Amino acid sequence: MNKLTTGDRVRFLNTTGGGIVKGFLSKQLVIVEDEHGFDVPVLITECVVVESTGNEKMGQLPERKGTPAEERALPDKPVVMAETVEAAAVPEETPGGESITACLAYLPTDVKSLSSSSYECYFVNDSNYWLFFNYMSRENNSWRSRYSGMVEPNTKIFIEEFDKTALNDLEKVCVQFIAFKQNKPFGFKNPCSVELRIDTVKFYKLHSFRENDYFDEDALIFYVMQHDLPERELLVSAGDLERAMKEKKSGEKRPRIQRIEKKEKDPLMEVDLHISELLDTTAGMSNADVLAYQLSRFNEVMAAHLQHKNQKIVFIHGKGDGVLKNAILKELKNRYPQCYYQDASFQEYGYGATMVTIK
Repeated sequence: MNKLTTGDRVRFLNTTGGGIVKGFLSKQLVIVEDEHGFDVPVLITECVVVESTGNEKMGQLPERKGTPAEERALPDKPVVMAETVEAAAVPEETPGGESITACLAYLPTDVKSLSSSSYECYFVNDSNYWLFFNYMSRENNSWRSRYSGMVEPNTKIFIEEFDKTALNDLEKVCVQFIAFKQNKPFGFKNPCSVELRIDTVKFYKLHSFRENDYFDEDALIFYVMQHDLPERELLVSAGDLERAMKEKKSGEKRPRIQRIEKKEKDPLMEVDLHISELLDTTAGMSNADVLAYQLSRFNEVMAAHLQHKNQKIVFIHGKGDGVLKNAILKELKNRYPQCYYQDASFQEYGYGATMVTIK
């Protein structure tokens, strides 16, 4: 059998298909880019050279033609070229990462306009293993692959962006993967294949998107495997999500995906903007002066906390004739469009307070 080199065109020996040799994972595994632009790990013994690189430059690859979602995923896909396989950096392993936890995560692109927002889908590999996976959706009596590729240990990878017209295609999805480690011994893991029934109504409800361990933003999380145990086929509910989050938090503490430190939940902060709470006297001040002073205090607090993601601040402005409240809402819309705001708890503040969430 001909010795494989980067750039060779090959076909697979025992299965249909083939592609261009893109690099090498190990002495036994080669990365082949198939006709759809996906990177597929294949045993070298399963490849037959049909067109050698000849005088072509080593490592030269054909121009990639893919969808924007595929292009966006490329930086996260591990590709080890033949010339650098020995010097490839070994991913840092985390305590507790020998058991595999993996999930799908969905995030709205515009949480303030949930009725019209599109969504992003990510696959999260919360383990010390490389995962070669395929994400697919059911169409009638068959399946359609939406993304296939490889994700390195303790990493999340962008899969696709879609709008609400695609939700009907996601009522039943399946994730399959195999797990392995590169250039070192590892414990054997059974191949995983999990089908999930997804209640797509959740995508229309803000409370369905929860705080989680993998993103700064609230996300809709569907676990494929937790601590080496595949999820059973289920209809995901808010109760299931809450149970999963509690189980995650009660487990062994370890660094978050992509080596981002765990978030600490900031306590609710109250700021009373009644002028009597800000100044001892308003002698000599007009109504316009008072409003300007209150807004300056509001902007001072916002500026001091803009870096505190998910910090919730309740601004107490009182009911009155609504002048201060309307001025605050105008400031939020014009100067802090990235922040989320809503009426604060009616039970605690009546109609006299607005709660802002820093995003």
